Amino acid sequence: MGRLCQTEGLTEDQTEILKAVRQFVDEQIIPVAQELEHADEYPTDIIEGLKELGVFGLTIPEEFGGLGESILTYALVVEEIARGWMSVSGVINTHFIVAYLLMQHGTDEQKQKYLPRMATGEARGAFSMSEPGLGSDVSAVSTKATKLEDGSYSITGQKMWLTNGGTSTLVATLVKTDEGAESVYKNMTTFLVEKTPGFGETAQGVTVPGKLDKMGYKGVETTELILEDHKISADQILGGEPGKGFFQMMDGVEVGRVNVAARACGLAWRGFELGIAYAQQRKTFGKIIAEHQAVLFRLADMATKVETAHTMMVRAARLKDSGGRVDVEAGMAKMLGSEFANEVVEDSFRIHGGYGYSKEYEIERLMREVKFMLIGEGTSDIQKMIIGRSLLKDYKLKA
Repeated sequence: MGRLCQTEGLTEDQTEILKAVRQFVDEQIIPVAQELEHADEYPTDIIEGLKELGVFGLTIPEEFGGLGESILTYALVVEEIARGWMSVSGVINTHFIVAYLLMQHGTDEQKQKYLPRMATGEARGAFSMSEPGLGSDVSAVSTKATKLEDGSYSITGQKMWLTNGGTSTLVATLVKTDEGAESVYKNMTTFLVEKTPGFGETAQGVTVPGKLDKMGYKGVETTELILEDHKISADQILGGEPGKGFFQMMDGVEVGRVNVAARACGLAWRGFELGIAYAQQRKTFGKIIAEHQAVLFRLADMATKVETAHTMMVRAARLKDSGGRVDVEAGMAKMLGSEFANEVVEDSFRIHGGYGYSKEYEIERLMREVKFMLIGEGTSDIQKMIIGRSLLKDYKLKA
């Protein structure tokens, strides 16, 4: 495997989990990823294998049937899976976020209702904030839940960019409730919307139109979610109290940013592996191209970026495990990881030369997939805003 991305200080359980996942990736994901990705085919057999490994319940407490592992373990597992095929890590990403939201903010009844089935993968989670008219500006959410006389709610609106939109059975959905709070951020509520897997009307007033066609990130479905007078009980408010949705979702987004950082690390790792392997096979001017100084220096830069991004990601995951906000650390890890992944994969593409442009070579797929890392869970510009504003608070000049 080589020396990259080895993490010190892991427990025996963590080491065994990563060993099992790495073997699964090498044997069950990498050999079929090209074919499935080109066909835009959902990786059913791979997902069933991950269920058997217990990956869907990785962070869910043992009392609910999960493995009770840390965010760090989760991030390292995601890194391994993304190294095989980034789309597969996307399948489990929003599931993990919803499970995390339930563990951190759910009522006892909500935890008992959903977590045992989520741990086995029987129930699958999706996470919904974005809408067609907004991206990073969460305050502009227009999907609205109106309280009815009987205490239930009616939700109407259109959500966008749901990963697992088709296969999910539970969607954590951020909406406006307008129940009297002065701040727009206290007028948002997270509802746990239940639906059946599939497309079309998957529950009363809940429609998943179909898959969105994308340049990469194939296999996993990305969808819209249309809510039309969807009646939902107040018991389905995450945590049982309206007005806390924005802060709950931001907590989940921090986990999501650690996840994207880990996925970017996995892509960068695989890009490096492909580049250094090809550089030792291809010959020009009488020697392998790895012996040319230009290529050798490029490989050195690539390996350094892979290790740096991995270290930042691990730090953010460890800090999230310790409790509290890690918006800056998660933002740094996500920004650095995605930018470095993009650079490493492009360098590997350059090493491959003309063959890198051919769909027969894996690096062509990585070139399309890595672009999503620059956008998912907030662009680099958004991360810089978060980081910069925090720095101004930390280093505020005294009058």
